[in-house]
Amino acid sequence: MSDGFLTTHVLDIGVGKPAAAIPIKLLNKDGQIIQETITNADGRTDSPVLSGIAFEAGKYSLIFNVKKYLKDKHELVDEPFYDQIKIEFIISNNSDHYHVPLLLSPYGYSTYRGS
Repeated sequence: MSDGFLTTHVLDIGVGKPAAAIPIKLLNKDGQIIQETITNADGRTDSPVLSGIAFEAGKYSLIFNVKKYLKDKHELVDEPFYDQIKIEFIISNNSDHYHVPLLLSPYGYSTYRGS
């Protein structure tokens, strides 16, 4: 069993608040869904997205389904620019804490390896 774990959160930088109710999928290197979760009122998940025996080194993807959130929270002229945002990353050490946040606005986003 590893000591490492993966967390994420979503901040809406367009309004300066956490983004709640965003569905998130975690996929392994083969594109298989290994976890599904949703952000809470603080823009975070209630528990790590990946931990314990399932937390292994390898390539992963987080897919944030942001279309409904953007449509509900922002006054947009057209449909939201983003439907979903996919972030691909590599876990190289299964004893570390990996944090992959999403900073979201209606027409742009950013991510980084957080702590």
